[in-house]
Amino acid sequence: MEVAAARLIGAGLAMVGTIGAGIGIGLLVNGAVQGIARNPDASGDVQTNMILGIAFAEAVAIYCLVVALLILFVG
Repeated sequence: MEVAAARLIGAGLAMVGTIGAGIGIGLLVNGAVQGIARNPDASGDVQTNMILGIAFAEAVAIYCLVVALLILFVG
């Protein structure tokens, strides 16, 4: 029973890294929306860079998910 509880706790702790990814994505979108509001002509470039930044920030969350699933199901 203790091993199963330790796996669940470990998987939960592995997902703590998604907090940073969520905050990063929020700040990124906030900056992009403000930039587009100030200069609507540059919206295409700003939006492209925003999507690229979101993809990189989301990669961290996906790594956390993979580690959590490995903790739960492998071992």
